[in-house]
Amino acid sequence: MKLHEIGEFGYIDRIAKRFEDMSSPGFLGIGDDCAIIPCNDSEDYVITTDLLIEDIHFLKDRITPVELGHKALAVNLSDIAAMGAKPVGSFLSVGIPAETKVEYLDDVMLGYHNLSRKYNVPLLGGDTTKSKEYLTINVGVVGKCLKGSARLRSMAQEDDVVCVTGFLGDSSGGLEVLLHQLPETKDNLHLVRCHHLPEPHVNEGLWLAKHSVIHAMIDVSDGISSDLLHILKASRKSALIDIDKIPVSETLRKVALSQDWDLERLITAGGEDYVLLVTLEANSFKEINTGYKAAFGKDLYQIGNIIAGESCIKWIRNNDEIVLHQIGFNHFNKA
Repeated sequence: MKLHEIGEFGYIDRIAKRFEDMSSPGFLGIGDDCAIIPCNDSEDYVITTDLLIEDIHFLKDRITPVELGHKALAVNLSDIAAMGAKPVGSFLSVGIPAETKVEYLDDVMLGYHNLSRKYNVPLLGGDTTKSKEYLTINVGVVGKCLKGSARLRSMAQEDDVVCVTGFLGDSSGGLEVLLHQLPETKDNLHLVRCHHLPEPHVNEGLWLAKHSVIHAMIDVSDGISSDLLHILKASRKSALIDIDKIPVSETLRKVALSQDWDLERLITAGGEDYVLLVTLEANSFKEINTGYKAAFGKDLYQIGNIIAGESCIKWIRNNDEIVLHQIGFNHFNKA
């Protein structure tokens, strides 16, 4: 059997099964945005780690070292945000080609430090080693939350509304700009910036998690067609998503039209937007949205509903169900 036959998540499932009998009370392992480890009588630790490899996760000649340092930490803070937790420390390990300039590494750390300071997340340790060819960055982040308050993928309930905390598709649009080496126009550069400098919704996640009517949360890293499916499988539910309600920036609409891009693919399967995808009680949406807008100056975008049924996404447009053959990003899928 080849790895592409089961894909990234099939492989993860095979690993997880080996350790199912080793779980302890209060611990949550593989299968959510973060692991959970009891801290004390009133708090839990949440822990995440993510790996970035040159030419797989970033194009070294197209991203600045400051942007790279920012992004390496941001994608991990986003996982903490999805649990509704507060990040408290990070760990950084790097595999470095020997010819790498120290000044380049200094700038990577500048981007990492600037984002660390913004959210008051100290660097607590890590490792450095030599890499034969490609720059490799692994970051781990530890967060804290009140015991039992972490928002899990398995918490979605029937009749919940499905919301996102920001635009979808801008990051994947930025990647298209890079891959096709499009001119450095204002609009194109905006999309590239969204791809290189994602802003983790840490404060938004903390605010949302304070409300009991907020159920499941996940960050949009692989595209909602994949990330929402994680929630549906864990919660044993289905979802109805109105594709016309997915929030899309005017910049992306304009560039996608001019380049004849498949906008539906970008907004449903592009990934790396690192906004939060949330399910919450339908009767509380108006009140929650009012408070959210007062806190952050923007709306929660309602894009659909959780319904009973097999774990799948039913896409609709103008109240008619449509077929959307999009899947989110998945390492090892056969091209």
